[in-house]
Amino acid sequence: MELLSEQFGRELPRLDPSDQNYVPQLVSAILAGARSARATDVHLIPAADELEMRWRIDGVLTRIAGFPPALAPRVTARLKVLSQLLTYRTDVPQEGRLHGPATEAADEVRISTFPTLFGEKVVVRLFAGAGRFHRLGDLGLPTDVLETLMRLLDETGGVILVTGPAGSGKTTTIYAALRELADKSGGGRSLVTLEDPIEVVVPGVAQSQINPAAGFDMAGGLRSLLRQDPEVMAVGEIRDRGTAETVFQASLTGHLVLTTFHAGSAAQAINRLSDMGIEPYLLRSGVRAIVCQRLLRKLCACAKGAADDESRMGFPVGLVRVPAGCDKCSGTGYHGRFVLTEMLLPQPGEVGRAILSRSEARELERLAVDAGMITQYQRACDAVAAGWTSPAEVRRVLGFQS
Repeated sequence: MELLSEQFGRELPRLDPSDQNYVPQLVSAILAGARSARATDVHLIPAADELEMRWRIDGVLTRIAGFPPALAPRVTARLKVLSQLLTYRTDVPQEGRLHGPATEAADEVRISTFPTLFGEKVVVRLFAGAGRFHRLGDLGLPTDVLETLMRLLDETGGVILVTGPAGSGKTTTIYAALRELADKSGGGRSLVTLEDPIEVVVPGVAQSQINPAAGFDMAGGLRSLLRQDPEVMAVGEIRDRGTAETVFQASLTGHLVLTTFHAGSAAQAINRLSDMGIEPYLLRSGVRAIVCQRLLRKLCACAKGAADDESRMGFPVGLVRVPAGCDKCSGTGYHGRFVLTEMLLPQPGEVGRAILSRSEARELERLAVDAGMITQYQRACDAVAAGWTSPAEVRRVLGFQS
């Protein structure tokens, strides 16, 4: 069983360090290897004795290789050249897109540099190609969530919030929803976005990117965007009170707004927005749905069954499957990911009254469950019982307080 680090190590002897094109070839080999391994991020971390490279695969960082420390500035400079960044500025963070032969036309590749004690740390984000996760039906959403979300996209006002931690696929869901809207409207609806940054180009949508250095921030940009006769607005992320207030005011004046927000659950999103100063009546009247999602690793076909209490980790199921490891999954026991979702609808009744009375998240969730919401934890239990994933993976993603 060959590990990813061993697979990548086999490619390195083919490169000649004395060749003047060694660094460009090494960077190309890193990007090609990461794509082949389905990595979403490449971390290049400088240390006193090496440049460490880690790949994030299925949400987990894995050490792949270590390079001589002298290579660190050369590799970083090469990536900066490909991204059209300032190679002589090593003391400030920079962000950009990769261009040129090291990238593939089907992929969006972004680079972020950050100064550290031993040099610049670099993170390369590899986005899914244009042909993957194109529509909402491609995301693997539960049928009840998918059907409700498709219906809500026909609304003429309100906010659809997609929440979850970083790296949970929120932006992918928003882009899929925008493609649905663009295809269904056929140009008959004015679709606009305000993003930081623009990650994927969506035909039929007027996309804009904020530029804080020029005074073009999210809250101010949103206010100006409202004068552009939009019908559907996608806002990259709610990060502050000003943005949140503008989003909800827009939702009450005939605009459908799609946006993302960091929250651990749908009920917690309500509490967090309330803590930011959004009035309960705005939350009750403006929110059409809150979709909270996580990504769980899917067990590889090599997984084996286990029935002992330690393997079940307290989950209310009998036989569970646990990771084993094979060549296909590079010894991890997992291959690919699937989405874990819950959807809260602030419908009339107990849930709406609880929002107006600023009830705690736990009480909101209880009332939402009584109204028919299926929580992430319940869906996780179902996934474990079906053998899709392991109890350990659910605990890794949801924690032990779920």
